[in-house]
Amino acid sequence: MATLISALIPTVRDRLIETQPNFWGDDELVKIMSTGIRDLWRDTVDLKQEHYLTIDNTNVVLPQQSFALVGVPADVHKVYMIEPRDLTANGANPGLVFQPLGYNEERFQLARSRDAVDPTNNVIYYDIFGKGAPVNAPTIVTAPAVTSKVQISFCYVPTLGVLTPDSVIPIPGEADNALIAWTVAFALAKEAEDKMPNQGWLAIYATEKQHLLQSLGLRQYQEPLYTNAVWQEYWP
Repeated sequence: MATLISALIPTVRDRLIETQPNFWGDDELVKIMSTGIRDLWRDTVDLKQEHYLTIDNTNVVLPQQSFALVGVPADVHKVYMIEPRDLTANGANPGLVFQPLGYNEERFQLARSRDAVDPTNNVIYYDIFGKGAPVNAPTIVTAPAVTSKVQISFCYVPTLGVLTPDSVIPIPGEADNALIAWTVAFALAKEAEDKMPNQGWLAIYATEKQHLLQSLGLRQYQEPLYTNAVWQEYWP
């Protein structure tokens, strides 16, 4: 969606019956809308349809004799996959696989105690520590150590980062109606006696959000959702 956050503000004002910024300032409305964007983002990420998947083939490295990756991006929300950048048979790391495993697993413990291994035709276990974004980059520990540096292809879902009035709304699927409803609901709290968001507009937001998530629930239709049972074609 190419809409800028600030482009929705006039529409929000129409719902608030205010064409000029006399009571609700633009900065105030942008802040409210940004919280709505983050609410939609959390559920969009949870669909597991990889709308925000990012592949970093530049920064991440597993150094020689190290038990942790370096260069992990600071905006990591979820790690999707870790693999060597060069997957070719004649490259530096043919057959090397990175496999997630709990740090307290016996195989991980044994791997930490091993001598460094050649980074070809081997398995490197990894686990993720730390708070992650937006606090800081997570720590990704690995084992066993390797005898030479491995360049990493790091696939992950990033957080949204800072949103400004000039930011493109980072929600796929035409989310304008949902964001308008969210912004109006929380803006009206300013004039409510109990300072609570308007329940009617929150209900509209919930409906729009549900429809949005339903439309984003499946990204490709080339393969059927269901397959034939084993031996089904041989049944009488």
